[in-house]
Formats: sequence, C-alpha cells, structure tokens
Amino acid sequence: MKGMRSRLLATTFMLGAFTIGTAAQAQTAPATGGNADVTTSPTTQQPEGGEVVVTGSRIASRTLQTAAPVAVVGQEEFQLSGSVNVESVINTLPQVIPGSTAFSNNPGGGVSTLNLRGLGSQRTLVLVNGRRWVSFDTSQVVDLNTIPSFLLEGVDVVTGGASAVYGSDAVAGVVNFRLRNNLNGVLAGGQYGITERGDGRRYEGYLAIGGNLGDRGHATVYGEYYNRASIYQGARDFSREALGENATATGLIPAGSSTTPFGRVTSTYSAANCPAGNVFCSPGAYFTAPGVSRQRQSTDLYNFAVDNYLMVPQERYLVGGYADYEFKDGHTAYIEGTFVNNRVANELAPTPVTGTFNVNINAVSPFLSAANIASLRQLDAIAATGNTVGDGIVPLAIQRRINEAGRRNSLDERNAFRLLAGVRGDITDWLNYDAYYSYARTRNANVQRGNISRSAFQAGLNGTASAINVFGPNTLTPAMLDQITILAQNGDTSVLQVANASVSGSLFNLGLGGEDVGFALGGEYRKMASEFIPDTALSSGDVIGFNAGDATAGSYNVKEIFGEIRVPLIADKPFFHRLELHGAGRYSDYSLAAVGGVWTYAGDVTWAPARDIMFRGQYQRAVRAPNVGELFGGQATGFYQAPDPCAQASAANNATLRNLCIATGVPAASVGNSNVQLNTQIQATVGGNPALQQETSDSITAGVVLTPSFVPGLSIRVDYFNIKVDNTISQLGGSVSNALNLCYNVIQNVNSVYCQAFQGTRNALGQFDGTIAPQILNANVGRLQAEGVDFAADYNTRLGFSLFGGGETRLSAMVQGTYTMRNNLTPVQDLPNEINRCAGKFGLICGTPTPKWKWTSRLSLLDGPTTISTRWRHLSGVRDDDPSTTYFVERIPAYDVFDLSFAFDVNNNMNWSFGINNLFDKKPKVLGSNQEQSNTYPGVYDVLGRDFFVAVRFNF
Repeated sequence: MKGMRSRLLATTFMLGAFTIGTAAQAQTAPATGGNADVTTSPTTQQPEGGEVVVTGSRIASRTLQTAAPVAVVGQEEFQLSGSVNVESVINTLPQVIPGSTAFSNNPGGGVSTLNLRGLGSQRTLVLVNGRRWVSFDTSQVVDLNTIPSFLLEGVDVVTGGASAVYGSDAVAGVVNFRLRNNLNGVLAGGQYGITERGDGRRYEGYLAIGGNLGDRGHATVYGEYYNRASIYQGARDFSREALGENATATGLIPAGSSTTPFGRVTSTYSAANCPAGNVFCSPGAYFTAPGVSRQRQSTDLYNFAVDNYLMVPQERYLVGGYADYEFKDGHTAYIEGTFVNNRVANELAPTPVTGTFNVNINAVSPFLSAANIASLRQLDAIAATGNTVGDGIVPLAIQRRINEAGRRNSLDERNAFRLLAGVRGDITDWLNYDAYYSYARTRNANVQRGNISRSAFQAGLNGTASAINVFGPNTLTPAMLDQITILAQNGDTSVLQVANASVSGSLFNLGLGGEDVGFALGGEYRKMASEFIPDTALSSGDVIGFNAGDATAGSYNVKEIFGEIRVPLIADKPFFHRLELHGAGRYSDYSLAAVGGVWTYAGDVTWAPARDIMFRGQYQRAVRAPNVGELFGGQATGFYQAPDPCAQASAANNATLRNLCIATGVPAASVGNSNVQLNTQIQATVGGNPALQQETSDSITAGVVLTPSFVPGLSIRVDYFNIKVDNTISQLGGSVSNALNLCYNVIQNVNSVYCQAFQGTRNALGQFDGTIAPQILNANVGRLQAEGVDFAADYNTRLGFSLFGGGETRLSAMVQGTYTMRNNLTPVQDLPNEINRCAGKFGLICGTPTPKWKWTSRLSLLDGPTTISTRWRHLSGVRDDDPSTTYFVERIPAYDVFDLSFAFDVNNNMNWSFGINNLFDKKPKVLGSNQEQSNTYPGVYDVLGRDFFVAVRFNF
C-alpha cells in the first residue's frame, strides 16, 4: 500500500507539471559529441552490416569515421540544458559565432540565425534531414525558430565548404538537423523556465504521435506551442542606463541620446553668421519647460535603455508530419510537411526626430517665449545659406524625441510552410535511386508603431498644416500626434523550390580488404524568389523611427549536375587498417548573367595505419551565389554604429585629415569637435546590385582521430581548418564604419569612391543628420579568412559501483573546443594590407566577440533512473579592435558559465528533470561606446543571470 501511495503521489505530481517541462532520458548517456562523425546519434550502436549516410556525402557506407570533421550534438544536450529554441544549444558550440538571437532587439528582426566560424549566416547552409529548409526573407537565411527541437535526433556540424555536395551557400560549412523517425506511440511533454529575478518566463507544450503503417512504412505527426515573455533592459543593473565613456575614457558615465523629449533647437548658420547671444546659436536652445529654453548642456541626454527589450518576446505555433510507405517491394514514397507561425516583437525608445526643418515664426509663436521669438526674427534677418531674408521662415536643426507617441514597436509575424514529396528505391542489388521535390514559402507581415512622418512634421512647422508644438516636454496634443504619426506596414515573401534526383550505389571491389567503390550521380534544379513590399510611407523614405526602404523583388534559378566517388583502397592490412579516397564535383548553371556556369569540387583522404588512430585531410572549392536581397534589394535607410573621424579630437591636428573633412562638408572651425557627430549611429542608405558575381572559397582541413583500445570509451579528435573566401559581397568598404575609415584615414583622397559616398551628405554644421544619407551599396569587394584548430574528446565508462542503488554508475564526459588563429576581414581586396584581424577581438569594426579559445564541456553521472549533469562553457578574453581609440573597457576578460541539471525516470513512461543555467549568476562585462547593445554583447555573454527550468516528458 505504501508503494502504491508513493507511485500515486509521483503520478499526480507529474500530471500537474505536464505543461511545464521536457526532460532528458536518464538511461541515455548524454553527450554533445560522439565518437562517430556520422548522422546517427552518438549513443546509438551501428547495426552489423548496416549503412549510414554521412553528412557531407550522398554515398552510404558502413564506415563511421569520415574525412570531413563533424561535430555531433545529441538530443540529450537540448534536454539537459532546458533548451526549446535550437539557438540556445547551437550558439554554445565552439564553431559558432552567435548571429541573431533572442536578445537581438536593435538590430533585431525576430529571427535566430546560425553563423559558422564568424563568416556570416548567409555562408552557412542549414539542412533538415539532409535537405534545404525554409528561409525567412530575401537573404535566403534559415530561421532556427522553425525547427522542432523536441523531435531532434541530433545535429551535425560540418566544417568547410561543401558546395560540391550540397550546392551554393555551403561556404563556411553545413549544419544538418536530423529529426527522429522511429517514434512508435505518443510523445508528450512540456517545459517551464524562469529567471531568478522572476522574469523572462518561458513555457512550451508539445505532442507527437508516431507509428508503423502496417509493415511497410512509418508516420509521425507533431505539434508544439511556445511562449516567451519579454525582459526590458531596465530590469538588469548592467543595462538600465545607456553608458558611454567619460572625456578621458577612464570611466563610464550615463550617455544616452542627445535627442530628448524636451527638444533641442539649433541654428544651422555658421559660427561667423550666427549673432552672439542668440539663444539658438550653437550649442542651441534646450527647452526645459513648454516654450522656455536655456543653452543646451552636454549632460542633456535621454536614457533610451529602459525602453528597449533585453530579451524579445516570442510566440510560436508549429505543426507538421512526415511519413514513408513502401508501395512496392524495394520502392518507398515519402512526404514531409511543416507549418510554423512565429510572432516576435522588437521595442525601442520613442522616435527621435533629427534634421533640418524650416520653421514659420508666426505659426509657432504661440508656443515660444518672447525672447525665443525675438531670437528667431534676428536669424530671419540674416543672409545665410538656406535662409531667405525677412520671409518669416528660418532653417533650424531640431532634435526632439516624440515620447507622447510611446515606444516604437515592430511586430513580425511569420508564417512558413514546407512541403516535400519523393520516392526512393532499388534499381538493382547494387544501385538505388532517390528523387524529390520540395516547395517552401515564408510570408512575413511587419507592423510598426510609433513612426513619425518627416513631411508631416515639417508641414506642422512651416505653416502649411496645423502647427505642432515641439518646444518642450509633453507639448504634443493628441491631435498633433495624429497629424504626424504613421502606422507603417511591410511584408516580405521568400520561396524556395528544389527538384533533386540521384542514383547511388557500388561499382566493384579492389580486392584489398576495403568496401566496394561507391558513387553518386545526380542533378538538381533550384529556384529562389523573394520580395519585400513596404508601404508608401516606408518606400518613400518619409518615415522617421524604424528604417525606411524601397521595395525588393527578384528571382533566379540554377541547374546543376553533381557526382561523387568513394574509393576504399586498402583495409585490414599492416599499416593500412583503412585507406580511402573520396572526390566530389558539381557544375552549376545560374540564370544570373554575372555568375553563369561555375564548378565546385572536393577531394579528401583518410588513412588509419592502425585501428586506434586515423589521419584525415580534405580540400574543397565552394561558391555562394548572391541572394535576392543582395542582388535586387531596394535602397533602404538604416542607422549604423560608426565613429565619424571628423569628430575625433585628433582630426584638428592632422592637416591631411582636417582638409579632407573640410572638403567633404565639415566647417573648418568644427573639425575635431565632438558636436560634429550627433549620436554613435550614422544614418546611411544601402541597397542591391544586380551585377554581383559569386563568392568563391577554398577550404582545407587536416586532422587526427584517436580511439585508443587500451582506454575503452575514449575518443580524441583534433582538426586544423583554413577557410578563405574571395569576392565577398558586402556594403561598399565592408560597412559604414569601414567606408568612413577608408575615406578619411586610409586612402584620404576626396575623389575616391569611398569619400564620394559621403560627399554632400553633411548638413551646414558638418553633421550626418539623416537629411541626405550616404549611399553604401553592395559590391564584390572583400575577403574573409578563418583559420584554427578544433579539438574534441569523449569518455564513457562504468565506475563499478552505484551511488543511489539503481545499478552500476556510469560516467560520461565530453569537451568540444576551438582555437581560432585567424578571423580576418579584408574590407577591400584591392587594399590587401588593410585587414581587420578579429581573432581575439571585439568592437565597432569586428562586431561580435571572437574569442581565440572557446569550449563547451559536460560531465554526467548516470545511475539507474537518475542523471546528474554539469556543463562548463568557456570563452577566452578578447580585446577591442580599434587601436586608434581608447575606450574605458579595452579588454573583456575570460568568461566562464556553469550549468547544473538533474533527470529522473519516474517509470518507463515518464521522465522528469530540472536544472539551473548560469549556476553562479555570472554577469556580463559592462561596456561603453564599443558595445553592441544593452551595454554588452547579449548574444555572447549571459544577460539573464541564474535561470531555472523544470520539465516533464511522457512516452506511451
């Protein structure tokens, strides 16, 4: 009776927790790496005589080790880390530099992307079950939020270019997500997570049903709901204030934005033309109360941090299914289908309006003091650039944050679906075929609240519409707000079609102990089509708030033929336990005239002189065709973190730089004055270029795999990689910051293409105020290189005793790491000596920190139904990337985070787990002007703090 009550109590508790958990299977040894570089789970034994298809090849083989280094992440890692979204685990891998994440608010977009080796998300090919997945916009990049993590069997990360096998985009590597295809019965569960501070709650519920279709097939259907609450930056001490450097870069001070809800109004006249004592002459009038002003002070700043998300909210519905059926002996039809509805919001501080506006003195006179009106009439009487004497209209530089309209909110709602149908089977006993067609489409609806119409704002000041009052805090009435605010909307659609057919099999045996020679031949057709459809306000550039942009529309297709051959030369001979060659080639004919026909190819060798050791090496030539956004993207205006060289104090004493600043529109008296740069972000226009050519990469890997028989259960892998990408596509100069640097600090010629991009875009005060934005368009201009060493080790053993009396305790340990020797960006190939060396660096040039050392390790004890597991995540220290500027934080020290989790099998059908991530509540390093957002790099360093999850999983 006592045992029955205990079981009843446990069952009641678990049923009550049904909606708040998902757990690890305690009886399965957890690991993020496996001894086999294959697409089977690291803990799954290879069937005797069976074959697997290795990620990175289309040829089935019984061989477990491959020439291509493959990092394997098992399903257990998602369960033991309490991760629902794929990004949470993948971004901890040493090969990955975080792209867009749950903490990407500005810039944001509501997606999670994968960036191998820091070479860019667009250069990483993402597959699901070995086939291309759904992209989310014109960049043709996959949103990881669309992949059901609870159904994953494992994830394979392949280093280096793989275009010869998979086609375009596989420049940095391939990541293949493998969904479970052996579910028989019902899998149900859920998860709940919350931070120690009681915020950021996340919950998930899922259900999957799988079973056999007689004795000829199998089917799985599934559904999931996930909800994540937001956290504002004001909820954490390190992000509650917008911080910057003090004057001597010896400390951090509240920085914020010079555009405040009080309003700053400044004459656009030069110092020589602006009368002494006029309140609007630089540094301008600052309105402390409606219509009442004083001289603007450097401490008149707005703390925008509290209005921004630290973690963005998300709501996701996901349904899908897949099935296969042997309709005839040896011939199987298969289908896959998925649908995802994903809603993610970004939220920023109220819109900051900046720029030069014509102000009608009579129209705004009811809002101003007599002294201010007198100052305006004094300016109207002066003959200066932009002013007509005596007409009652004065040009003024205005900075006013529209707090009356509330925060800016951008809501993205993406609906994505993918349908695939195919057939595979045997042609002969040595030859088989596989053919499929897939159609994937994503439709995003974006709604923006809080935008301001520049034209309506101007009309409210120049007298052509009802007057608006921007001279002081809380001066805009509801009627005025209705007059100037815009509810902006845009949409984008992305479509991918793939038709693929191949034959593969074996040819003959060389008779030297190895397997048969294997091959694969096939063809593929792909069509990529995307469009971005902004509303009239966005496309006209009239919007102030979120970024404006022109429409984008375009498509292209590619026809390909490909082939592979695997030649096992020798096996089970002295000094040749295994010797194998592999080669692949692909010819691609693009409908893009600038790309045309291109070849990609690869070759590799594996040699195991003995069972315990294997050497491997590989060379690959890969390409990436430009995506629709890069080719046909309409010009779009955005705000980019970039220092203006003309605002640096050193510019005043450098004759060459000073003269160049003057030649490009900075008044001589203002060169070297920090007032030349209004904010740390500079508004610029970017856009597509239909004449773009393909990027080309060459990658080399070489390594060794050790599985010493005298230490059962131990595997050690060390691999060198070197990836070079030429003709990289980017904005002119690589970025706005780099274009400024090339113009003013490197080339220093006013007629250079870089300086011409900024010519005529400054206002009368020499500032980039957004009235005319510099144009930084796409071009094949750069070069990338990533070089380093991956290392991994796994160890599994039995300890010979039991801690909890549940059977013999097992120990499972693993580590995966990377030492990055080079992560170089050459913004302009024509200037090969101008290299941004980003290994071990972070900052406004290199962006996201790229530590030289990065590793993830896990240690687990498994005893009967109980699992205890801890994870250690390490990042080595990084330094700021700009030697010409001294910041308060020049170095971010090494960063270590520890996690702890527990799992317990209540019975054969129920598993419960809970865990603590960031066990010791490690804080991120607080930065000043060289941050990304939230005073740190939130995609790299933990910003949630100590975080808890509880989970349950049912199997019936």
